[in-house]
Amino acid sequence: MKPIGYWLNRTDQALTATMNALLAEYGLTRLAWQVLNVVEDDPQATDTAVRTVLAANASPAELTTAVTAVLTGDWATRPAPGRLALTDAGRARLALVGERVAAFREASTAGITPEEYRTAVSVLERMTHNLTAGQER
Repeated sequence: MKPIGYWLNRTDQALTATMNALLAEYGLTRLAWQVLNVVEDDPQATDTAVRTVLAANASPAELTTAVTAVLTGDWATRPAPGRLALTDAGRARLALVGERVAAFREASTAGITPEEYRTAVSVLERMTHNLTAGQER
């Protein structure tokens, strides 16, 4: 059996590659899609908030690139310096890809019961807390 680190890396790589391929026809990457979701969830979103929420998902440089991409794609705008808001095009883009993302999620958890999924996430969360206890998050 391969160790958990191997499977964590492989799973993340598979999730990213599959999501990037799925979203490419919509002009998005997994990370840009995540940025749009953060902005959708927080109408007062700031660059700092996006970086904080997605810090575990990408480097600061990658996050800056993703924010720039959603601004350049006209899916988000800056209503004030350092703030982000979805445009109508951004809301439409999220709605358009929503069905595809739901199908992706279903396919990625095929053969996994909801209880198994909750257990896997819970174990990974506890491992992370064990390894980061006392560290700034």
